[in-house]
Amino acid sequence: MTTQKMSTDLSIDLATAFDVIVVGGSYAGLSAATQLARARRRVLVIDAGQRRNRYAQHSHGFLGQDGREAAAIAAEGRAQLLKYPTVQWLEGSAAQATKLDQGFRITLTDGRGVDAQALVLATGVVDELPALPGLAERWGASVFHCPYCHGYELMEGRIGVMAVGPLSMHHAMMLPDWGQVTLFLNNAFEPDAAQLAELAARGVTIERTVVKRISGHATVELADGRALDMAGLFVVSRTHSGSPLAEQLGCEFEQGPTGMFVRTDAMKATSVVGVFACGDSARAAGNVALAVADGAMAGVGAHRLAIFGAQAA
Repeated sequence: MTTQKMSTDLSIDLATAFDVIVVGGSYAGLSAATQLARARRRVLVIDAGQRRNRYAQHSHGFLGQDGREAAAIAAEGRAQLLKYPTVQWLEGSAAQATKLDQGFRITLTDGRGVDAQALVLATGVVDELPALPGLAERWGASVFHCPYCHGYELMEGRIGVMAVGPLSMHHAMMLPDWGQVTLFLNNAFEPDAAQLAELAARGVTIERTVVKRISGHATVELADGRALDMAGLFVVSRTHSGSPLAEQLGCEFEQGPTGMFVRTDAMKATSVVGVFACGDSARAAGNVALAVADGAMAGVGAHRLAIFGAQAA
């Protein structure tokens, strides 16, 4: 039996004394686990298979992987990680995290428990979209949140920004570098005189008519009967943590522009000694490249903690 097959078998012995449990097997979690595996640490990755960018076919802006299928990047990262003999992989969900006298316990949704000396939380976030008919169905295909990830592929075409509040001003000011921008206010935001002047200087068109629905590829249907075809749409989503584990452990959170995220230091250590957090759940904004970088820091931080103790941070 190969190492990879053993590592992904759900019958693995959870009584194993792991050095680190990594919760979340997407880009940040994979990166953290790889650093730990290369330090010959015993690592368990628990993954529920819910990558944030699972709706997007391709990933952009990640050095050496630009334009590659997002799922393929994650799959190759997992395959490479599982070549290390000290790594095991469990497909499942973590329901509870508990601080022990020595280390931590993760309880799975099926009731089984597994212990480790340290935790890396790479649990991601959940995007909450405006309740606009047709918007959610196009998320990741023609409706986006990150201009750096998807703006170039719109080929300087017509780009719509669906306002959700003042933060949409940021989108509207950035996106003219990628195309001809229309800001659909949709009764969600009204720029003041200074903001209107800034938008005009950037060549942004203001549309105040209420949006009824999104149809076709990225067609914005308005209440007055007009239908405006766009190459793509951008919207600011509200985000919240994809897992309750950090809150259960008492980790401190910060308020970001789109929601709360776990507070960490430069080595991605949380306020709870022995717990590290990385990826989108631990920064105000993110993409694949940033998630991989954060994961590498978290993995190194967890390794240093095992050697030097809390002063390593």
